[in-house]
Amino acid sequence: MTAQRLDGWTHVYSGKVRDLYVPADGSERFLLVVASDRISAFDHVLAPPISGKGAVLTALSRWWFEQIELPNHLAENDPDAPAVPPEVADRAMLTRRLEMYPIECVVRGALTGSGFAEYRRTGAVCGIELPAGLSDGDLLDEPIYTPAYKAPLGEHDENITFARSAELVGEEAAAALRDASIAIFTRARELAAERGVILADTKFEFGRDPVTGELVLADEVLTSDSSRYWDASAYAAGGPGRLASFDKQIVRDWLAANWDRTGEPPALPQPIVDRTLVRYTELYARITGA
Repeated sequence: MTAQRLDGWTHVYSGKVRDLYVPADGSERFLLVVASDRISAFDHVLAPPISGKGAVLTALSRWWFEQIELPNHLAENDPDAPAVPPEVADRAMLTRRLEMYPIECVVRGALTGSGFAEYRRTGAVCGIELPAGLSDGDLLDEPIYTPAYKAPLGEHDENITFARSAELVGEEAAAALRDASIAIFTRARELAAERGVILADTKFEFGRDPVTGELVLADEVLTSDSSRYWDASAYAAGGPGRLASFDKQIVRDWLAANWDRTGEPPALPQPIVDRTLVRYTELYARITGA
């Protein structure tokens, strides 16, 4: 992965789909988070990119930040903030620098994906016992908090118990992360339901402001890359399409049918690329009304 060169900014890190920059003047207060058009699945960055994906995800994150009553990392209104380069303005967020917690704060309102696989093996998800007899896609009476340890690039994130998260970040911080995550998820699920969409699960990331010590919501939030959304009418109708999600599941399904997960993954066919962008864009329109 080769990050784009931006005047006035120094590239410091690239994740699977995001590039991070700091001001070239050495300021330590700000960070530029640029959402690329790269797409990843099964811990691999795939080719080709999904043109336009970064802009859609950034716009959706911004919309959700406006709905959430919790401090977030956006810093555009800071009078000392540097200008965002125009060539990435539609897919970049100028943020304050935080001390990030090494926890992915996963909240599940439905039993599916890796959570359902774990439930089938153990009857629980991340140490949380669930009723017997649940099926893939069943909605839970109350959302559950199932944190994960954020693995380094190229490694798989590890589902952990709340007790393990407390060992990693401390009891007080672990409780704050859990409570904030469930509160945000609950509100977001209500807003999504009003728009005919089921928020099945999501993950949040938080940091600590090094100056104030406050808990700050960071990274992307409630996007197609960090969340699983289902169409409420399709879900109610049942059938094989009831769990079709507004995300990269199209990509995962194609890879699962065409790659044995050894070596490098094959290039995505253009129809898969096009259908994925349509799903991302449709969710943005459904959620925001824009």
